[in-house]
Order: sequence, then structure tokens, then C-alpha cells
Amino acid sequence: MFHTMIFPVVYGLIIFLAGMKVMEAALGSWAGPLLSSFLQKATASPLKGMLFSTGITAVLQSSTAVTVLTMGLVNAGLLSFDRTLGIILGSNIGTCITTELIGLQIGQIALPLLGVSIVVWAAAVLFDEYGLFGKSGKTGRFMPIQLMALAAAGFAMVMLGIRVMQMIGPSLETSGLFGWFIAQSTHNLWWSLAAGAALTALMHSSAAVIGLAIVLAASGTLPVAVGIGIVLGANVGTCVTAVIAAVGSTKSGQFVAWTHVVLNVGGALLFMPFIPQLQLAVSWLSAESGAQIAHAQTLFNILCSLVALPLCYLPAWKKIRFHG
Repeated sequence: MFHTMIFPVVYGLIIFLAGMKVMEAALGSWAGPLLSSFLQKATASPLKGMLFSTGITAVLQSSTAVTVLTMGLVNAGLLSFDRTLGIILGSNIGTCITTELIGLQIGQIALPLLGVSIVVWAAAVLFDEYGLFGKSGKTGRFMPIQLMALAAAGFAMVMLGIRVMQMIGPSLETSGLFGWFIAQSTHNLWWSLAAGAALTALMHSSAAVIGLAIVLAASGTLPVAVGIGIVLGANVGTCVTAVIAAVGSTKSGQFVAWTHVVLNVGGALLFMPFIPQLQLAVSWLSAESGAQIAHAQTLFNILCSLVALPLCYLPAWKKIRFHG
């Protein structure tokens, strides 16, 4: 059991999460200055804030990072609470890009992409250090190339981690505990939501949990409806990091964190009764089970954000001011 199930999952998750961190750090270094310079203009209205946050989260590949960063800006007095509402909605949409890419099942390019990325990064470092065509080095001109190569390497590691985790499929199908969970979840989808929330809270990565669900569904081990329940639970579990970040934060930062919780938990509870309809909708988009779960994640987050967007225009939000 250790070699066929535990080791591939742990090893695959380590590679996956390391890849996510490399990608997040590289893209964050590249996009950070852009974020600060465009922030006030980009959050002038909830819709603009949502679109801006969707883009920046797609770049950073972490809705949690964007939420925590937003809390920091509010704590510092650089952003008023009403301007954060659109950012929170958009962060949930932007993070779907990772799961959509996982749903494409393009893991076979992971190793070639990792190799090419490392070569490009090393070449950019050498050119920056020693110059190009006889010109003096240490100009920093190749830093964007270094960061993008590292981001590509991080993405390759994410795909590689998914391929390693795929190895557990056959063993998982014969596992009595997993069979019991599938049976319980098939009769009551709340089990799948609880599992998705608990796993995401433990791992602090909704993308990893949803990625695992996509892998299992693609191998025929996990029913699509149960996978969608796990997706909804993952959106609940991802709030834990923001709540932890709120400890010791100012009242305004805490309010941002709890707004994030209310939106995600409320969205999950709203959609739980409509999982069969959501499954039907994504079956029109793709016949492949793993892709259906990825599409369900995207459709769920887009619909939740669009439903909540009109509420962000209520005048009451502008009147909220915190002291201390």
C-alpha cells in the first residue's frame, strides 16, 4: 500500500506544491510592480476590480496570495474596503486557469518543458552575468526572461506532480476505504464537499485537491458528481489561509477575510443542490470526465462572482470605515 498509494500521493504532492510555489514566486516578482502601479485605477468599480483581480490571479496562480495581499493593502490604509469586493470575486475566477490546464491532461509535456525552461533560465542568467556579444554584463535586461522561464519550470513541475499522482488510480479502485467513501458520497454528496474542504484546509492548496480529483475522474475512479462536490468543498477549505492571516490583523483586514469566507461558503451552499444540473452543463462542454470537473470549477466560480457582483455596488459598503 505504501509503494502503490501513499508514496505516489506524497511525492506527487511535494512536486506539485513546489511547482506552484516556484510559479507563484516567479510570476509575483514579475507582476508585483504592475500590481501596485495600477491598483487604484483598476479598483475604481467592483466590475473593474473583478476583471483586474481575475487577470492578476491568473498570473500569480494563487487566489489565496491575492486575498492575503489585499488584506495587507487594506491594513496599510492603501485600499478602502469597498474596493476589495471586486478583487475577492475576481480572485476566485483567476485561479481556475490552473485547473483548466490540468484538465487538458497535458502531463506528457512536463519533462520536456521542465528541461527547456531550465536551459532558458540558465542562459538568461549567464547573459545577465557576463553580457551578450561582448557587451558588459549585470544589466538585468534578461531578468524578465529568467522569471518567465522559472514560471514555466514551476508549471512543468505541477504537471509532473499530477502524473506521479495518477499512479495511484488502480490501487485506489481496490481500496476498501475509498470504495466506502465513493458509496457514501454517491448517496449523499455532502460527504464529497466535506472531504474537499478538509483536504484543502490541510494542504492549503485548492488547486492540488481539485487536480487530484481531476486525475481520479480522468482514470474512471471518481464519479464526476462526487468530483464536483469536492470542487465546491475545496472552495470552502481555501478560506482557511485567509482566516489564519486575519489573526492579529486590523479590523478592516479581518473584514476582508470574513467577506472572502462568506462569499465562498455561501456560493458552495448555494450550488450544492444543483450539482446534477452543473454536471449536465459541463457534459455539453466536454465528454472527458477530468475536463468536466475542471469546467465545473470554472463555471461555478464565474456564476458565483456574477451573482454577487451587483451586491458590491450597494452604497452601504462605501460607508464602512474601520479604526484600529
